[in-house]
Amino acid sequence: MVATDTKMQAVLLKGQGGFEQLEVRDDVPVPHPAPNEVLIRVGAAGVNNTDINTRTGWYSRAVNDASDSGWTGAAPHFPRIQGADACGRIVAVGAGVEPARVGERVLVEPVFRIPGEPNRYRGIYFGSERDGAFAQFACAPAAHAHAISSALSDVELASFPCSYAAAENMLTRLNLQAGETVLVTGASGGVGSAAVQLGKRRGATVVALASASKAAAVASLGASRVLERDTPLLQALGRESVDAVVDVVGGGAFGELLEVLRRGGRYAVAGAIGGPTVALDLRTLYLKDLRLIGCTVLDHGVFADLVGYIERGEIKPLVSSVFPLKDIVAAQQEFLLKRHTGKIVLIPSAD
Repeated sequence: MVATDTKMQAVLLKGQGGFEQLEVRDDVPVPHPAPNEVLIRVGAAGVNNTDINTRTGWYSRAVNDASDSGWTGAAPHFPRIQGADACGRIVAVGAGVEPARVGERVLVEPVFRIPGEPNRYRGIYFGSERDGAFAQFACAPAAHAHAISSALSDVELASFPCSYAAAENMLTRLNLQAGETVLVTGASGGVGSAAVQLGKRRGATVVALASASKAAAVASLGASRVLERDTPLLQALGRESVDAVVDVVGGGAFGELLEVLRRGGRYAVAGAIGGPTVALDLRTLYLKDLRLIGCTVLDHGVFADLVGYIERGEIKPLVSSVFPLKDIVAAQQEFLLKRHTGKIVLIPSAD
């Protein structure tokens, strides 16, 4: 079976800049799956920080120079269809893929690896180095299109891939164990709220940082304690009071996060919404035998584990709002207000 559509609705990112760089088109050619790829009719796609960071050139460390403005450290190529979160159904397959996969409902694992070498990363992120899910159709490697059986809607399933995979990857690298205490920053956002649920699933005690208006929602996800995000941590928790930190904020609170870690504690980071530059006292790092872990590329097996958690109902989706794909600017504007808890999801036209 091959998709008969030749043109599709998609959002093209034309370059770096403001919202004017996002162009909604209805005449974009439907892609064709290459060997070992599948073509997916996208049912829903989630909005992420990386979409906005790429558009604005946030990843660049240079001034007036876009040569390193992609998240990999290289310049992005335009136009690009963004969107790393995708739930949909396979409608066509490339050479080397079993035709029986047509019709499968899938989630896309967004960090692509070298075929046959699961521990080597390609440097390709769905919706960044290649076209993604902000369209009616998208191609992905067959190995990264994970079949899923769930009663959840496409919108609910699209809330999982990036945020929950990032959070589970951080907890995996931290080797978080039952009975330990983990501190989660930015706990009302996509990755933070996922980390709260996934930390609770592991049997850990979760302490979360979030705004007061979102405290009840974060507590309902499994946080044992929710602190106002600007709370002085040493005063509230005490020195050497937590085993691990999941951080997506960075900024000025970084030093206190290391102070509240116990000796031998572990710190994992996968975001810097509070500021990418932090002050590090190396004496704190080495005298306490701390481990600082940067997390982007998923460890092998993390995404498959996540699919299992979803299928068994061990974690739940948290969707803040839903927009038609054509209203992507309004969706990103709401995202930037940071008033939401969970994920904002886009739905492509069904036509």
